[in-house]
Amino acid sequence: QVQLVESGGGLVQPGESLRLSCAASGSIDSINTMGWLRQAPGKERELVATITSDGMTNYLAVVKDRFTISRNNGENTVYLQMNSLKPEDTAVYYCYARLSVTRQYWGQGTQVTVSS
Repeated sequence: QVQLVESGGGLVQPGESLRLSCAASGSIDSINTMGWLRQAPGKERELVATITSDGMTNYLAVVKDRFTISRNNGENTVYLQMNSLKPEDTAVYYCYARLSVTRQYWGQGTQVTVSS
């Protein structure tokens, strides 16, 4: 079993920044892909950003120029630096880890609220 624990969410004003962190622990040999999803009230969950073990990244179009994903393979951690936050970024953000086709895990989520 693998556990993912997110931290770093909170309430910020438009234009401000937040950095989310996620640490994976448990039965881990290696993690292929790590990433972040989010779910806003009344909307479906969407994939925000992913990063592979060799550093290839992919972003949701609306965040590409504002968010940066990074990871530390040795510590099984992933980060999401969110700049120039907008009210529409308000959501619960979930950490994601894909070890294999049959082993995928999600965290419990951390709330990000962008409001003036």
